[in-house]
Amino acid sequence: MSPDKRDYYEILGIPRNAGKDAIRSAYRKLARQYHPDVNKDPGAEATFKEINEAYQVLNDDEKRAMYDRFGHAGLGQGDRGFNGGFGGFGGLGDIFEDFFGFGMRPETRQGPLRGADLRYDLQISFEEAVFGAQREIQLTRLETCPTCRGSGAEPGTSPIRCPECGGSGQIRRAQQSIFGSFVSVVACPRCQGRGEIVTTPCSTCHGAQRVEQTRKLSIDVPAGVDDGTRIRLSGEGEAGTMGGPSGNLYVVLHVTPHPFFRRRDYDILLNLNINIVQAALGDEIMVPTLEGEEPLEVPAGTQTGSVFRLKGKGVPRLQRSGRGDQIVIINVVVPTHLDANQRRLLTELGKTLGSEVTPQADKRFFDRLKEALGI
Repeated sequence: MSPDKRDYYEILGIPRNAGKDAIRSAYRKLARQYHPDVNKDPGAEATFKEINEAYQVLNDDEKRAMYDRFGHAGLGQGDRGFNGGFGGFGGLGDIFEDFFGFGMRPETRQGPLRGADLRYDLQISFEEAVFGAQREIQLTRLETCPTCRGSGAEPGTSPIRCPECGGSGQIRRAQQSIFGSFVSVVACPRCQGRGEIVTTPCSTCHGAQRVEQTRKLSIDVPAGVDDGTRIRLSGEGEAGTMGGPSGNLYVVLHVTPHPFFRRRDYDILLNLNINIVQAALGDEIMVPTLEGEEPLEVPAGTQTGSVFRLKGKGVPRLQRSGRGDQIVIINVVVPTHLDANQRRLLTELGKTLGSEVTPQADKRFFDRLKEALGI
């Protein structure tokens, strides 16, 4: 290693096993600190050149390998100093952007822009979620101006080539720095990168190319949707500009809870009350479903928490065949208001049943419920 040159790792303040991210981070930090346009100390310019020289070598895998093996002697003469150019200085453009407010990458002329996506929240009933429905919604969105058809110019006139940028949509600006003169390319401020300007704006959209319109749309709600389901309507969002495509409309569904039906995936749950005589002797009862009443045979001795399943009376499977089931959970209701005759009959029945109480140790109700629900 040459005695009159500092070690590159020492210059950047990084270990010899530092990765490229660490090298770049150290370089950016030091370059900002010692850039002569920022740091007016007499030695700042020399230090800045030294930092760039170190970065040029360590950020290049081949040069770094030669430097690690042979030191400064292993580098060609052309790599031994900062020559004032931009070649080989990856990341230098980011430094210029930090200091001068622009980058070194040219901006292209602005092309077609896609319209924004829209969201619409739609409230539907429990039954509509289960069986599907067709709903009409109304929304306001930006659409291509019908008068100028998106040109922004009054009919009979046309946009003209921007005199500022000559139709390129770009402005080239020369800048002076310690490295000499260089040119940056930015979007034309007069035409905003379009390359053309409107001299006679459209009387309807005033040159904006789009106008607000209120539309009615028909929404097909498929059978089996649930709360929070999102329906995408392609191309029904806001119109694009400069010939760009329209965005999408996303309809988010919100299901109103049912008074007594509840939903678990594709099954419908129903708590059903029966009296003690029906539970003790058994009975055929009519069970409400979303499609009308269905008969259910309640066996004698049915207890509170007994679970029955009505096959195929649940929710249609979304984008699949088949339906879930309706799960009926029985609750045996003890009467609270008895007339004299009912009280007498129950008293006589009670004498035949005895008054012994027995602790219940099993969890058959929860086991039956888990089995019925598949959990």
